[in-house]
Amino acid sequence: MAQQRIDLLTMEPEALQAWAREQGMPPYRARQILRWVYDRGETSFARMTDLPRADHLRLEEAASLGIPEVLQRQRARDGTEKYLLGLVDGEAIECVLIPEKRRLTLCLSTQAGCARNCRYCLTARGGLRRNLEPHEIVGQLLAVRRGLSPGARITNLVLMGMGEPLDNFEAVVRALWRLTRLAGYAPHRITLSTAGVIPKIARLAREAPPVNLAVSLCATTDAVRSKLMPLNRRYPIRDLLAACRAYPLPPRRRITFEYVLLSGVNDTPEDARRLVRLLHGLRCKVNLIPFNPLPGAPPVPGFDRGLARPSPEAVDRFRRILIERGLVVFIRESRGREIAAACGQLHTSRTKT
Repeated sequence: MAQQRIDLLTMEPEALQAWAREQGMPPYRARQILRWVYDRGETSFARMTDLPRADHLRLEEAASLGIPEVLQRQRARDGTEKYLLGLVDGEAIECVLIPEKRRLTLCLSTQAGCARNCRYCLTARGGLRRNLEPHEIVGQLLAVRRGLSPGARITNLVLMGMGEPLDNFEAVVRALWRLTRLAGYAPHRITLSTAGVIPKIARLAREAPPVNLAVSLCATTDAVRSKLMPLNRRYPIRDLLAACRAYPLPPRRRITFEYVLLSGVNDTPEDARRLVRLLHGLRCKVNLIPFNPLPGAPPVPGFDRGLARPSPEAVDRFRRILIERGLVVFIRESRGREIAAACGQLHTSRTKT
């Protein structure tokens, strides 16, 4: 019976060193393998040229590198690319590559599906299928990186894809340490976005690298936010902002508040002025995200009409009120909308065949 090969990417570095020793290889062989995979993007043991041939053969027989398979790659007119990735158990997830003038950003998923059911997001419509393991989160970077043009480099990572990262806390923290220690990303190049799982925000500051924190706020009253984000019934705005005020920010860093603008729901001048009051004294910036329509989405409970994208005039009016009162504000450009790759549009129930 053939020996079942072990996926080396599932191992933490210390476990990989122990495994190498068990296979008759020196422990430092683990460090060499990790450098080849994370620094150079190599997935073939035979091309790891500083390993002796005997170890090449041993690795080919006993080990594998389980990088997700690219099942589909779509490219939008603005250059945004969406990847459908197949995992070893047949599950599938999506991630998005976003080119900008000076950056190339990869949006990573942390769960297959999502349990939070935010009304403006398509991911949760199919529910949560399962959490991703640390190697599956990092594996998205490795899979996408293999298909880049020569000389291209992913400069920034955002955990804003499918899932609520703090609902998969332990795996996400382990993935963040791999991304910083093994893949070489400075913490300020990584952003984690949460809907506001308050107990995990404090733990994130204690247990993870000091990555950027983004919080989906999306409303200025509990009545509206609870309709948009059921999580708010457990973690209301006041408590969420208290957790943000207590979050230890490194020098020159700000918390990002993401605010999805919905026509007639949360885009009024009154909302803008309430937002200014709520964020007073916080070292923060605001990303305004005009709602991206959700293909095939049913009507949203609790609203008299379906959710709609506000007019450019309404977006600009909201932005100007915030800026005039001293907030740092950006309008998040909708990238990849025609391939359903924009914010809130990721969704798949497709599995590998």
